[in-house]
Amino acid sequence: MRPFFIALIALCFVATSCARRVVVSPKKQVTVVKTAPRNHQVVVVRGQRYYTWNGNHYKKTRQGYVLVRI
Repeated sequence: MRPFFIALIALCFVATSCARRVVVSPKKQVTVVKTAPRNHQVVVVRGQRYYTWNGNHYKKTRQGYVLVRI
């Protein structure tokens, strides 16, 4: 009976693994604009500040303005 339990416990450890499947998505191309044009407008959506010009919305970051979808 004892060898049966030891074999059952060993089978449980072998059958299960701590490793999970990791999926890495490819990096997306990001459009960064260094300075906003003079004709830009400030839009507040749900408390977040966005800048808009030419029909596109941008978010201000340290590198510049990043194109976002709202």
